[in-house]
Amino acid sequence: MGLEFQYAQGQTPLDEEEKEGLKIKSITTQRELDEFEQLNIEKAVEWTIHANLKLEKILTEKFIKNLHKRMFGDIWKWAGEFRKSDKNIGVKWTQIDIALRTLLDDTKYWIENNTFSPEEISIRFKHRIVAIHCFPNGNGRHSRMMADIFMESIFGKELFSWHQSKMLKADDIRKEYIAALRKADNGDLNPLIQFAMN
Repeated sequence: MGLEFQYAQGQTPLDEEEKEGLKIKSITTQRELDEFEQLNIEKAVEWTIHANLKLEKILTEKFIKNLHKRMFGDIWKWAGEFRKSDKNIGVKWTQIDIALRTLLDDTKYWIENNTFSPEEISIRFKHRIVAIHCFPNGNGRHSRMMADIFMESIFGKELFSWHQSKMLKADDIRKEYIAALRKADNGDLNPLIQFAMN
């Protein structure tokens, strides 16, 4: 019997082929999967601390993929690879490259021209990359880590606190996060910025 996936509100279900990409066959519960993924993510955080990240390196498709692979590569065979199927969210999978290139170009412009505050640039990027939904899974966690990398490595500021939550459980914090994402979908980024900072 394989792992039964339980998806919290706003999480994207994996298709059967993607589920087959689980590297650790001894994982049998969602809780075990969450724990293994969190350990992998902590290794990725450690890497970002020592990687001497610069703007030119961060704003590349290669970095976006590499970070995802570092976050989930111990668990999933497809970590760091763009999805190859359409989901309940995101651009068509064939449009990921183009949408990401546009986002990277826009972000570079915002930074070079001080178009928005560091917090808003970081959250605008986070929101747009989730909307693209580059990967089969882990997009929310990846986008939050990207926002933190922006704050620390590009702007030299404190990381976001994200309510001290990993947002894996369907609790009130996750509901507030999803509500803030919906408002951002409609053009109001302030609730998402406030959520990230609390």
